Amino acid sequence: MPTTRGQKRDAEMEAALKLFFSSPRFAVAGASSDPSKYGHKIFAWYLQHSLPATPLNPKSPSVTILNRAHTTVPSPTALQDPPASNYSLSVITPPAVTRQLLKDAKEAGIPAVWLQPGSFDAEVLEYAKANFKAAIGGTGGRGGEGWCVLVDGEEGLRIAGREASRL
Repeated sequence: MPTTRGQKRDAEMEAALKLFFSSPRFAVAGASSDPSKYGHKIFAWYLQHSLPATPLNPKSPSVTILNRAHTTVPSPTALQDPPASNYSLSVITPPAVTRQLLKDAKEAGIPAVWLQPGSFDAEVLEYAKANFKAAIGGTGGRGGEGWCVLVDGEEGLRIAGREASRL
C-alpha cells in the first residue's frame, strides 16, 4: 500500500522525536524563574522527568526552578562540558530571538531542536528544518497549538526508548 503524505510526515516527526530524545543532555532556551512562563514550566518538565538539562538565559546568571537555583549559560555556543553536540535544544523564545539562537545552535553543533508554539514564524521553522538533523515544531502533536514538550514529550521519550520517570 502506498504511503500517504500524512503518514510520511508522521514517520518523519517520529524519527525527529527519537533523535531529539536520544541526546544524553538537554538545553532549554528561555528558561525562567517565573512559574507563569513556559520557559519555567518546560525546564521543570525536564527536571521532573530526571533528564539532565541546562537552562539558557543571557539575562540571568541562574534560574530557580523546583526550589533550586540552576546556573544558566548565555547561549548554545557556551555549552562546553560536555560539548553542545551532546545536547538537544528546547526553544521558548520569541521568533526574532529564536532566529539568532538557531544560528548559534547550528554553529555549536547541536543536532536537534524543539520549537515550542510561539517561538517561531514560517522563516524560522524552515531554517530549523533545513539546518538540523531533527527539528520538531509546527502543526501536529496532541495539543491544539502544535508540538509542545509538555503535551508530547512523554510520547517522544517512549519513542526514543527512554523511561518516562517522574520525580
